[in-house]
Parts: sequence; C-alpha cells; structure tokens
Amino acid sequence: MSLKILFVSLGCDKNLVDSEHMLSRLHRDGFSMTDSEEEADIIIVNTCAFIESAKEESIETILQMAAYKEKGRLKALLATGCLSQRYARQIREQIPEVDGVLGTNSYDDIVPVLHAVLDGLPQTRIDDLDDLPDDEEAGRLLTTAGHYAYLKIAEGCDKHCSYCIIPKLRGSYRSVPMIKLIKEARELVSQGVRELILVAQETTLYGSDLYGRKMLPELLDKLNDIEGLRWIRILYAYPEEIDQELIQAMVRNDKVLHYIDMPIQHGDDEILRRMGRRTNQDDIRKKVAMLREAMPDIAIRTTVICGFPGETDQMHQNLLDFIDEMQFDRLGAFAYSQEEDTPAASFAGQLDQKVKEARLARVMEKQQKINFAMNESLVGSDLEAIIEGKIADEPAYVGRTYRDAPDVDGYIFVSGENDVFHTGDLVMTHVSGAYEYDLIGEPTDESSQ
Repeated sequence: MSLKILFVSLGCDKNLVDSEHMLSRLHRDGFSMTDSEEEADIIIVNTCAFIESAKEESIETILQMAAYKEKGRLKALLATGCLSQRYARQIREQIPEVDGVLGTNSYDDIVPVLHAVLDGLPQTRIDDLDDLPDDEEAGRLLTTAGHYAYLKIAEGCDKHCSYCIIPKLRGSYRSVPMIKLIKEARELVSQGVRELILVAQETTLYGSDLYGRKMLPELLDKLNDIEGLRWIRILYAYPEEIDQELIQAMVRNDKVLHYIDMPIQHGDDEILRRMGRRTNQDDIRKKVAMLREAMPDIAIRTTVICGFPGETDQMHQNLLDFIDEMQFDRLGAFAYSQEEDTPAASFAGQLDQKVKEARLARVMEKQQKINFAMNESLVGSDLEAIIEGKIADEPAYVGRTYRDAPDVDGYIFVSGENDVFHTGDLVMTHVSGAYEYDLIGEPTDESSQ
C-alpha cells in the first residue's frame, strides 16, 4: 500500500506552482494524496516568508503538523519553500520534528529527499539561487480545479525594493525558456485548462535575461495560438516596464484579457523614492492613461503598502488622493512589515502597528466605494463568465468575469438550475445587480461553453 501525503501549500500563486511540480513528482513515484492529517503518513508544508504574518502562519502550520508525530501515524514531516530557504538552520534546531528542509530552488529534489528521510536520514537541501530547478519532465498536478492554471514564466527578482526580501529568498531574475513555457502551456490545456494566468515576481521583464530584450509580447502571441485555450491573464506587471509593445500585444491577441495587475505600492513620490521604486505619480498616470486609451474596458488591479517608515499623515493622504484620482478597478493593500535583512528595516520613522492598520483600513474603505461604483456601472451590460462551481442548495453558480483573477478579486453569481453549467464553462451573462465586490447575473441566450 502506498504511503499517503498531506501537502499544505502556503503563500503566493508562484509558490503554488512549485507545490504542483512537487505533487506531480511524488504522485509519479507512487505516493498517494490525502486531505486528512490523521490519515497522513507524510506531511509536507510549502512555506511562505514574504512578510511577518506569512512567516507566522508558516511556523504555526509546521508546529500544528508536528503534533501528529506524537498522536498520529506520521512518519515524516518536511518543510519546503521560502521560510526553509531563509531559516533552514533555525527550523532544524527549534522544530526537531521536522525531518527534511528544502529551499526554494531545491523542490526538484523532493522525491530523493523524502526517501532518505523515510530511511531515517534527516535532510537539508538548500541549493544556490542561480539556475532554475529541473522540472522539464515532472509535469504538474493541478490544485486549481483544472479549468485554470498559473504559468510561472520567471523566477526571482533584480529590483531590490527597500522593503522586499524576495531577492534573498528567490534569487536574481531568471526567465523560463519560451519553448519550455509553450510546451507546459500546451500540456495544461490538453488537461482541460481554459485560463492561463501568467505569473512571476515581475512578468514584464520576461526574456530580458535570456534573449537580450523583453519578450512578453512574443510569448503572448505564441500562447494565443494554442487551440483550446480561451483566456490569458497577466499578473504582476511593474508600471515602469509597461510599454506600447506590450499594450499592442494585449490588443491584437483576442485571448489576452483586458486585465492587468500593476503593483504601484504607493502614491506619494517621496515614499516611492524611499521604497526604491522606479516610478512616481506622473509615470503611473501616464501608464494608466496608455492602458485605458488602448483598451477602454481594461480592468487595472494594483497593490499598495500602508505605513511605510517615515510615512506622514500628509503622505498617507497623498496616497488616498491618488487612489481617488486613478480609480483603480481592483486594489489590494497591506500594512508595512519590517523585514530583517532589508534596507527599510533600519529606516528611521518606523510606525506603530495600530497606525499602520488604521491607515490600511482607510485605504480599503475608499477602495470599497470605488469598487461599488464601478460594479454599479456594469449593471445592464453583458460579460462572459467562467464558472467556478455550483452554490449548494441555491439555483445559482459562482463565476468570474475577465475583471476578476482567482482568490483576489470578486465573483459574479449566475442564476441557473442544477446541471445547467459545469466548472470551466464560459457563459455569456447579463449583469443584473451589484455589490461592493461582486456582481449578480443571468445567462443570456448566447453561451460559448
């Protein structure tokens, strides 16, 4: 009988892709999967360490799983990912129940490491952050219900923003060769994937290290030609790298959604400078105008940080005013996290957590009003929706429009009886109502399932 693995994936969608590569390797080696801690022979936690709250969640999860060493059938506990990359020694010393530790660039060794651990040989595998893991033939075991998948087009980052630990966790920017991405995309589509979501720490620089120039537009052209693929979504496009070549690629390729995640991080020029960002208010205004001129229906998502060291009341107000001016379609906000080994951690003017949380609340209150107004403006329009699933005991389905990325944006609730639609169907929907973040819709006579 094969050993059962409980796999816990924390953190971002890029981490999720690593988890799916590991799951595929483990499945091919004969291991089976379970969702039950009590039934698990092996537990693997793929950790996050981007901000303090993510570190705390990762540590708490490892400790919770470690308890099954005493009260359950657990034979092995492994920690992988960003927390392991950053704190491998501390994990092994302070949580002795952990049998194996793998860093962010070592996940392709998951099978031999696990076998060694099961043979009673504790393992620590932290490889250099120079190359890409060897996952050419490993494939992916999707955890996203099968109708959408993330395509990680690059690893690492060269920007070195003053608040960010990612270069130390993930290394320098390394693009995945295009031929490999196209092969992976075709394999995912052959498995039923209809929406590909392009991710990297920064998607806009794709190819600059391999080919000497930015190649995201060409990648979009090639992905657009894949038969059976319906939607292509772009996340994490830094504003300074968005240019007319990328915009025109979005316009000419019909499968590329008019949606872009463009993190700006703040709206005050002095804070942006201290963050080490390469844009200011005027630059961001110009990029937003370029996008909206070329694609009037584009949905622009962004993220901002509240309470950065030295942020005065006026600087925070400048951020609020800028959000009001830009009217971003989607916005996520975070309280600044003082991360060790980053320049900003030693900046003067560190703010009290209560101040950061209060400023975060004000940003989200403003954005909620913007979202509601935008959603109300969509009432009466027709939008295509991808079905996520049926609502239990209700004659309705949950879906997403082109304006909504999974897990971070809103939903559209589509009326329909049992078995009318299935997960992954694309349904033309008439928008009949609006909430702060979600829409209500009814299927039209046109459906492109």
